[in-house]
Amino acid sequence: MHIVILITASKKKEAKKIAAKLLKEKLVACVNIVDKVESFFWWQGKIDNASESLMVIKSTKAKFRKIVKTVLSVHSYTVPEIIALPIIAGHKPYLDWIDESLR
Repeated sequence: MHIVILITASKKKEAKKIAAKLLKEKLVACVNIVDKVESFFWWQGKIDNASESLMVIKSTKAKFRKIVKTVLSVHSYTVPEIIALPIIAGHKPYLDWIDESLR
């Protein structure tokens, strides 16, 4: 199953570092980085906010556990956002490309 993973990072530099590690280890096919995302959230009992970089990652469910382990090894946050969403449909050549990229 193909998935899209969303991960936020404190800075674009950190997002690039995480992206490079995931790509080098062939855990992901593609990482898009959206810089300067404004996030609002509950943290330690109060509402907080931060300017972050959002990674939009394409991979497979089979790689997810290893992706989480790899991200946790380099991420600066205590509790980073790492969530996966199923790709329920997609352009077949693109989905095939994901599979080829992960071999």
